Amino acid sequence: SLVNYGLRFVRWQMYLSALGNAVGHGPSAVIYVAGFALTTTPGKAGEMLRGVFIEARGMSFTSSTAAFLSERLSDLVAIVLMTLLGVSLYPQGGGVVIFGVVLVGGGLLLLSRVGLLTKLLARFANRTSKIARAGHHVLKMLIEARRCHTPRLLVLATTLSLIAWSAEAFAFYLILHWMGFEVSFAFAFSVYALSMLAGALSFLPGGLGGAEAVMVALLIWADIPEAQAVAATVIIRLTTLWFAVGLGGITLFSGGRVLRNDVASVNT
Repeated sequence: SLVNYGLRFVRWQMYLSALGNAVGHGPSAVIYVAGFALTTTPGKAGEMLRGVFIEARGMSFTSSTAAFLSERLSDLVAIVLMTLLGVSLYPQGGGVVIFGVVLVGGGLLLLSRVGLLTKLLARFANRTSKIARAGHHVLKMLIEARRCHTPRLLVLATTLSLIAWSAEAFAFYLILHWMGFEVSFAFAFSVYALSMLAGALSFLPGGLGGAEAVMVALLIWADIPEAQAVAATVIIRLTTLWFAVGLGGITLFSGGRVLRNDVASVNT
């Protein structure tokens, strides 16, 4: 899990640099980990808390939101690629995988249509309704996010994301082995990836409920007893999702001057 968080932080720094704001590694690490405290929100939207702290360091909230969106898209790309590698083991998950592929493809296609985004932004520019202002903000954020998806950066970010999420899949493989089940890495990899994709597509806070239900079902389908399937699911979620939330909470409340000074600066 720590490997996962570390690699995702490296990716985060790459995105901040691409957006023209390279926050120092120390303060940025504190801010990044503190965001995990709100991971269990729909679509992990609570992690945009980072933008409040980064804004005091010269980066607009629109840019930090663009970095957040780029993170979520990169995670989804990696998870979808992981499921494609193992979908042959679980043909029943094909529908979920196809939906994920369509969502990823649509997101990348939208970010590539700079002309369309610019025209839409111009149309919203002089309108004063709440919907128009919200649309203007979203379009500005999407145009900013394009800077995080140049071909070179897309390859680097996807590689980091694949290694990061594969690390957690390996943790799941270890848990199953320590519980006495002689499963292959491909099996654990596939179950973990399909579960994470199902959780992400459910848009529930942290994928809660959706990811766990799919994971337990896939394990039972592979003839692992129900009690052990539930236990393995609880352990992997405690050591990945809830470990991140706990780490984020500790960092948020004990981050010292880094976070307190940032909040004070924004309020001022």
